[in-house]
Amino acid sequence: MRSLDNAALARAGVTGAMPIDVVAAANDLVPALSERARQFDEGDIFVADNYALLKKAGLTSAGVPLELGGGGADIAELAEMLRIMARACGSTALAFAMHTHQVAIPAWRWRHQKVAAVEPLLKRVAAENLILLSSGGSDWIGGSGKAEKVEGGYRITARKVFTSGAAAGDMLMTGAITCADDGSEKVIHFGVPMRAPEVRVMDNWRTLGMRGTGSNDVVIDGLFVPDASVAFSRAAGHWHPVFQIIATIAFPLIYAVYLGIAESARDIAVEIARKKPASETVLNLAGRMDTALRAAQMAHRSMIEEVGRNRPSAESVNEVMIGRTLVASHGLEVVELAMELAGGSSFYRDKGLERRFRDMQAARFHPLQSGPQARYAGAVALGLPVDTIF
Repeated sequence: MRSLDNAALARAGVTGAMPIDVVAAANDLVPALSERARQFDEGDIFVADNYALLKKAGLTSAGVPLELGGGGADIAELAEMLRIMARACGSTALAFAMHTHQVAIPAWRWRHQKVAAVEPLLKRVAAENLILLSSGGSDWIGGSGKAEKVEGGYRITARKVFTSGAAAGDMLMTGAITCADDGSEKVIHFGVPMRAPEVRVMDNWRTLGMRGTGSNDVVIDGLFVPDASVAFSRAAGHWHPVFQIIATIAFPLIYAVYLGIAESARDIAVEIARKKPASETVLNLAGRMDTALRAAQMAHRSMIEEVGRNRPSAESVNEVMIGRTLVASHGLEVVELAMELAGGSSFYRDKGLERRFRDMQAARFHPLQSGPQARYAGAVALGLPVDTIF
């Protein structure tokens, strides 16, 4: 939770920082997000108009510590914000989750590890309303792209896929693979200014669901990254302590979105079913749906509890990823049962159920996917190494 009140901030010389009630702000935005969701989905249109609302509400800097000029929201509050947004528009919530976790991670490191190097970025997010992008879909443990060592830095060539919100982004937090002096592959991590001439956003996001996220590929062609701009480097294909932090913090935020989608699908189906005779089949479907939803809610609560322990490690990754799999599998079950419970009317777009069914399918594809997650959990259970399971 927030560690300083306004009086303490004033004594510390921090002015202009006010706590943001992100839950109230998200609830206030629900009518506008709901009204626009169908339009964005049907037209494959990036939710840019909604980003303008999020900025106006101060949510872009909500996760920045109060002491650095932000809203001071903690992980649990940010997750609740995203869950509420997702009930109205899954695309807006998922795209914004990628910015939100890129803010929450350095904020956690600043707060709990006293990492001063992240301060400039966090202050810029607060002062300039910067939007950070994640290339997590491209840059998981294996890394992607090429970083050629040149005098004074690196020359980057890469294509980053699944870059949600690319058109609205100011800085892409990413990495690329370089060959170390000993011949081993290293991944260097850095920020890419999205308006650099060497950076281009493709227009190739045509998908089953999450159509409004604007998760287009980003092409980087010959961008120079100075040595001083490299945040850290790590061995390619191996877990690093920073990635334990990333995995522990990011996924409770991302999967809050899928929980919100499942909850909204349930509510739509119940509203439709209440107009039908209460047959044995209807009761059975409704009961199974609510049971699956409760399981997803419990699993997500366990993810929030794990991140709240502030002990990122191989073990915390295991707990969070077990929760991730359970939220995904039970959430998928909820939307399937919701479609059955609502019956044929669920097939019509104007009910909103088929969109939620499609959006929920994206829960399958974030790491750790079901196979690696099961192997990771099995290795932990048997006391075996997990450093190359991803």
